[in-house]
Amino acid sequence: MACCSQVPASERTAYSRFKSSIKRKLAARARVASSPIVTRWQQLHARRGAEALCRACCVTDLCATGVPQPTRTPGKAPVIPLVPKKLSMKTVVTLLNNHAAAGLEGRNNRRDEMEKKQKCQEKLLLFQEVGYSIAESGDMKVCENINCVWKGCREETQNEFRAVTVMKPSIPLVPEVRFHITGLRNDYYLNILDWSPENLIAIAVGPAAHIWNGGTLQAFESIDLNSSSKYISSLAWIEEGTCLAIGTSDGEVQLWDIETKKRLRNMFGHLSVVGALSWNHYILSSGSRLGSIHHHDVRVPQHHVGTFCQNKQSICSLKWSLTNQLLASGSSDGILNIWPNDPGVKLQSYPLKTIPHPSAVKAVNWCPWQSKVLATGGGMKDGILRVWDINCEKIIQSAATDSQICSLLWLPKTTELMTGQGLPGNQMKIWKYPMLIRSSELYGHKGRVLHIALSPHQSRLFSVAADGIACLWKCHESGENKHSSKAFSNGYLSSFL
Repeated sequence: MACCSQVPASERTAYSRFKSSIKRKLAARARVASSPIVTRWQQLHARRGAEALCRACCVTDLCATGVPQPTRTPGKAPVIPLVPKKLSMKTVVTLLNNHAAAGLEGRNNRRDEMEKKQKCQEKLLLFQEVGYSIAESGDMKVCENINCVWKGCREETQNEFRAVTVMKPSIPLVPEVRFHITGLRNDYYLNILDWSPENLIAIAVGPAAHIWNGGTLQAFESIDLNSSSKYISSLAWIEEGTCLAIGTSDGEVQLWDIETKKRLRNMFGHLSVVGALSWNHYILSSGSRLGSIHHHDVRVPQHHVGTFCQNKQSICSLKWSLTNQLLASGSSDGILNIWPNDPGVKLQSYPLKTIPHPSAVKAVNWCPWQSKVLATGGGMKDGILRVWDINCEKIIQSAATDSQICSLLWLPKTTELMTGQGLPGNQMKIWKYPMLIRSSELYGHKGRVLHIALSPHQSRLFSVAADGIACLWKCHESGENKHSSKAFSNGYLSSFL
């Protein structure tokens, strides 16, 4: 107290005034998160950093980092509740040059830009996980199989970067050979193209079937019904040997030995057009426009050993599975049936599975490496490519093709699916399996692509469209004749024109 008496009265401060001043100062300053004891300079530093952050990125009541906008009162400092700063995830999918990176860093707290970036990165990473590659190009990395465009800076800046599509299709976009077949029938429900395990190609043109060597593409043989009133509506090669089965428009099924150039037998039983054929070793299954499926054992005189009766609608597709345990049949009324391997059944038999579709099921094919997986293509009112797990009747994946699916096959070397499409594009689309991501499109036809076939070496593809245009596509290098295109154009091509 003696010391206090020496201080002038004008400079003395009452204890109550000193206490209230301290309370006001403390109330005007916020606490620092995760720090129970802090100094005044720490509080001021944290407050200035939060104010600068909010001035830079606040667009509404909340800024991009989740910090509320400061509440300002005249004469008082703003009260800013601080929160820990969130760490942002970085990606290696796209790299910017130094100038672009500097421009992006100053604006990376804008909500709309961060959302665009996050969506793009998620999409790129998704494709990368299913096997798509990333290739470097200049100052950025380019995703090779995805269409994706997003901006990392504001509209008025030039710092824009893209992830662009760089297609590397398994099949060239231009056919190796393109020619015209005179007299080809424009009928969606026929199956008149097949490529045999012995590398023989057969295609039906009216009452005749033309056959040539798939390696040299030289004319091999022609089969003619010698009739002006009927035509070949389906054909299928036996799995072993050179026997060709032919279905006709009057319900007859014929067997031809191509090597001896002789007709082996005629098999009757159908009363209408035989639009689909499929082999199960020496059992030949045939489907007609009246909805019945007959099984023929070609080794015995009494060939007709069983019948499946699907319905009264046309059978437009038949496919035995690769293990020959299941038969898939599609009809014009949109019914897909799965039948057991029991050729001796009678009319009252029922399918194991019945799967309805919105329209005709003509494009049907079993997966070569998964025995219980089946792909189907919908008709004009549907246009959906579906891959089924037949065991549980569930769709593994599906994709909208936006047009009629006329034909379908698997590409085992690249684990892809190919579909032959109708209007408006009349193209062939290639889909990555199992995601069913469209990887490329092949244009070479002016009509719907009714039939496609793959060579036994999976090195060439043959496609035929409704306008009579046929295309030969080269898929992979193989041991087949490298001069086959020249031999084909100089040889058998003239007989079609």
